[in-house]
Amino acid sequence: MAAHPVVLCLQDTTELDFNGQTIKGLGPLSYEAQRGMYLHPTYAVTPEREPLGVLDAWMWAREPKDADGHRPGAPESLRWKEGYERVADLARELPDTRLVYVADREADILDLMVRARDLGTPADWLLRAKHNRALPGGEGKTLWGSVLETEPLGEVRFTLPSGRGRAAREVRQELYARRVRLSDRCQDHLEAPKGIKPIEWCLLTNRAAETLETVVELIEWYLARWEIELLFLVLKEGCRVEVLQLGTVERLERAFVFLVVGWRIARLTRLGRTVPDLDALLLLEPEEWQAAYILAKKPVPKQPPRLNEVLRLIARQGGFLGRKGDGEPGVKTIWLGLQRIRDVAAGIKYARESHDL
Repeated sequence: MAAHPVVLCLQDTTELDFNGQTIKGLGPLSYEAQRGMYLHPTYAVTPEREPLGVLDAWMWAREPKDADGHRPGAPESLRWKEGYERVADLARELPDTRLVYVADREADILDLMVRARDLGTPADWLLRAKHNRALPGGEGKTLWGSVLETEPLGEVRFTLPSGRGRAAREVRQELYARRVRLSDRCQDHLEAPKGIKPIEWCLLTNRAAETLETVVELIEWYLARWEIELLFLVLKEGCRVEVLQLGTVERLERAFVFLVVGWRIARLTRLGRTVPDLDALLLLEPEEWQAAYILAKKPVPKQPPRLNEVLRLIARQGGFLGRKGDGEPGVKTIWLGLQRIRDVAAGIKYARESHDL
């Protein structure tokens, strides 16, 4: 991380649904009848979205609600403030790297912003606003309304990824910026498809951004939050952590070395697309890329091949067909392929060590 001028520290929470499994210590999820746990990691990526690693993770099971409908235990909102504190601690150790704490609407908590101020804001923060707060002054002005009173700085276009029953689509937005006691960045969606609610985002940050270029940069950083969603996808669809047959919550917590596995898969997938000509030896063991050629029944190159070429061979072992219109392999096929690759790679390594090859 110290080698990068800016690192985005993404935080989000996901449900791990173990409903129907006999695991001791599980708690309710969104519905009280569901059983599972919650996972809240901090995921470091560059502004170009290269995954750098999982910095930490908070994992817990909810207590059931009492007779009055209250849930005992520490408030779950605490995870956002403590998450910022951990990023702030790391920022002090990396004085030449600008750390930016990035989170969605759940993190729009005044306590978090006050805590950041009290610490001297060693790490920047960038949050999507959830609350249209009243502004001080007693004139009835609200956060979002005051921003839209200003002249737009310009427009931006980007692709909104698919998710939660929503198809990916191109978005065009007008950008507004205004400094208030809580610095804010607001966007207003233009020309939303018929029947689809327009996107209206208001992003809060401690950073002053008064030009189109700086506001667009903040938007791009916020959009990088999608990378933590991909990490969750790897965990659930690739590593299939929700079908682990473990008896207790404590064993589940130890099993979350899968977070590191998920990061590796996400990093391989990203770099295989953005720097396809990278030397495969920089990210894969010699036995791993050699096993990919052996399983594909292709001659093993004498020199390390291109990363993208090897990843496509690995993904074929996971079900990737590699047809002309298939595009690049995704995290699921790479993960499934790597499981087969590892077995063959272990055999190659053993043969070399045993026979001094």
